[in-house]
Amino acid sequence: MTACAEASGHAEMGEITSEEMAALDENCEFFGLSRLQLMENAGAAVAREVRAVVNGGRGRGGGDKSKIIVFAGRGNNGGDGFVAARHLARDFDIRVFLLGQASEIRTDEARKNWEVLRWSGCALRELRDSSELRLLKDEVSGAAAIVDAIFGTGIRGEIREPEATAIDLMNVARGGGVPIIAVDVPSGLDPDTGSVAGKCVRASVTVTFHKPKPGLRQRAEVAATFVGELKVASIGIPPEIERLAGPGDLKLLRRRRANSHKGDNGRVLIVGGGPFSGAPTLAAFAALHAGADWVTVAAPKSVSKTIASFSPNLIVEKLSSDIFVEDDVPAVLELAMRHDVTVVGMGLGDDGATKNALRTLFSLLEGKIVVDADGFYGLELPAKASQKVIITPHAGEFSKIPSVAEKPPADVEERAEFVRRFSRKNGVVTLMKGVVDVISDGERVKLNTTGNAGMTVGGTGDVLAGVVGAFYAVSEAFRAAVAAAFVNGAAGDSAFDKHGYGLLATDVIENIPKVLLKFGRR
Repeated sequence: MTACAEASGHAEMGEITSEEMAALDENCEFFGLSRLQLMENAGAAVAREVRAVVNGGRGRGGGDKSKIIVFAGRGNNGGDGFVAARHLARDFDIRVFLLGQASEIRTDEARKNWEVLRWSGCALRELRDSSELRLLKDEVSGAAAIVDAIFGTGIRGEIREPEATAIDLMNVARGGGVPIIAVDVPSGLDPDTGSVAGKCVRASVTVTFHKPKPGLRQRAEVAATFVGELKVASIGIPPEIERLAGPGDLKLLRRRRANSHKGDNGRVLIVGGGPFSGAPTLAAFAALHAGADWVTVAAPKSVSKTIASFSPNLIVEKLSSDIFVEDDVPAVLELAMRHDVTVVGMGLGDDGATKNALRTLFSLLEGKIVVDADGFYGLELPAKASQKVIITPHAGEFSKIPSVAEKPPADVEERAEFVRRFSRKNGVVTLMKGVVDVISDGERVKLNTTGNAGMTVGGTGDVLAGVVGAFYAVSEAFRAAVAAAFVNGAAGDSAFDKHGYGLLATDVIENIPKVLLKFGRR
């Protein structure tokens, strides 16, 4: 494969998986950059590359009326092809072969561009079976260039008809010298792994969008055979939007399976309470409303009955003392082994015995851990290799962590860099709460802008910890923290719409399921 070239004049760094790109598309929509505009930009970029190939003498004919064929699927990759065809129709003889019927086009954006294309003077054909396609062999082989807009990142499983025959026709033409420009990913190539689904288009040039997909650069022999020359086209996504948490981040969490059983969707252990009973209860309810199947609260005996009295949905394990003490550590460790994630800190207080117990607990606790509030008193950093820790402090709570001396800066950009460096140094994911939440795993950084001033009311941080725990039980740490920050803030915004500055932490909890339903996580 040739060195990554540029279709837009703007270098794009790094890679992005197909699911991350889908999440980014959704976030762009949330922040006002529509999928329709992104499709327009993508198709225009493809059209520019087609012109460069044909006018540069790499295609047959090369004149203004050179014949260009677009093979289009019924999803958004086909929509990109429709846009490219429209941009090329003024100067070329464009023929669009839709694999299937127009009534089967799956997205609003692609349907709209198909309708516009109908008025653009292009020759359009709807092809439903392979026999119709085989009759087009000579037409395809005589083209100046071919645009592959069948699958893109949407490839799933074995390729069926009529798409399989279309790929064969394109590859035969490619062998005869007709250049093929693939839209985003050559059809048949897995965008993330580089594996081939039985058949794959052998592209001359692949125009991918925003950033390269990992599969395009996975193996040199695959790239040389199928990708051809890789070009990265900007489609107008600002770096600032890429850093923002949004509803797309919810789609990156593991999906609930229809045939799942109790406990499959997260078992969360909450360790909290003693001086306070409300904080661990809020965290527990938040975890349940965020989708956890099973939530257990391990609480000192002074508050265990009170917590249990709030709801029969809570499982409460009574500890030995009126506060969390070292004698309780073995019981908590045993409970942790039966749960996917342990959330520690809410309402534990700052008694010296509790701080000692926390230090002992963290020295022995392994696996997925979320630390909030009073849990910071006993947290030893950097985290051990056997620990996968998310911490959820606000700026003032950093002072509770024994090994932290530096105060987080107030400026958002400076704070983002502080959080990134801190997370990398200590081997944790940090979700620093604030007017703008900052989330980092030491490499990636995300900012969350949902939430409002009404959420300064007590308990909303406990709610966030519970949501983080629920999401972390079924997903990796960074994705869980980003999605939780967005959901907690969006639930707070929904509560504010009804209650204003009189909102309570329980109002935020009540709105968590509404946010999840609104943004498509069921």
